[in-house]
Amino acid sequence: MSDVLQAVIGEAQSGARLDKAMAELFSDYSRSFLQDCIRRGCVLVDGDVPRVRDLVAAGARIVFRPPATPANVAVAEALPLAIVHEDDELLVIDKPPGMVVHPGAGHARGTVLNAVLHHSPQTGALPRAGIVQRLDKDTSGLMVVAKTRAAHQSLTAQLRARSLGRRYLALVCGRVIAGGTIEAPVGRHPRDRKRMAVRAGGRVAVTRYRVARRYAAHTLIEVALATGRTHQIRVHMAHIGHAVFGDPVYAGRPRPPAGATPDFRQALCAFRRQALHAAELSLLHPGRGTPAAWRAEAPEDLRRLLGLLAQAQSAGGGDG
Repeated sequence: MSDVLQAVIGEAQSGARLDKAMAELFSDYSRSFLQDCIRRGCVLVDGDVPRVRDLVAAGARIVFRPPATPANVAVAEALPLAIVHEDDELLVIDKPPGMVVHPGAGHARGTVLNAVLHHSPQTGALPRAGIVQRLDKDTSGLMVVAKTRAAHQSLTAQLRARSLGRRYLALVCGRVIAGGTIEAPVGRHPRDRKRMAVRAGGRVAVTRYRVARRYAAHTLIEVALATGRTHQIRVHMAHIGHAVFGDPVYAGRPRPPAGATPDFRQALCAFRRQALHAAELSLLHPGRGTPAAWRAEAPEDLRRLLGLLAQAQSAGGGDG
């Protein structure tokens, strides 16, 4: 018999479709899988059998009994994976920018999940093929994948307990004076459902950051997540006036500093993704019970961008 999962709709999910709300509350499962479960009668809302498109209200209680075997497994594809570490229990990969993690609308194939299913077919029996983290399409860096059910339970428990360590490199707009901590609730944007926002009633979100290097009009920071909300770093940094450089959703068009040469302006404007990289990952190994950690160098496009900023700063005589 499968486990029974329960959750209560919060203010952040109020007014959303049931499948969207459940994708936030039960993040171990893909939205398409949850839609299938709703249609099959595996979900009750306040004791009633709902429809996928039903809107939910704050305070509604969801009872979800996931089927023992996933009914909607994606296609395995022989796609390249940059494997940083692998053993019998887990897989650590370095995701390139531009690669989607989970299949969805417009991205049924070519995702990390498709690649993982081909590399480790046994993950097809696990929620989201064992993927316990999410990275945005254009964010690069380290991800951990469970290969067994015991490992999946251990890693998701560490994620919920906030003991799974994640550190990011982010190039943000403007000169950040000093490091700090951002504690601001994050929820769905009230008007644009594709965006997140700092808002009352959102889920608790805590981001810690420190300055790694200052440039003339940008700052490289190191970020540690105490929580893992959708778009958390991007939303929090934009909230304090230092949006992640290149972020098409929260930063707007790139703004080269005054006095920048035409070539430098062109190089900045050519960087068409958020300059965000998951550089470090630490956890308690689910099999051995010992601490484990990995680090991944920033991808070539971000290294090249940082090099250009350093060169421009040197030529202009700015401080480091």
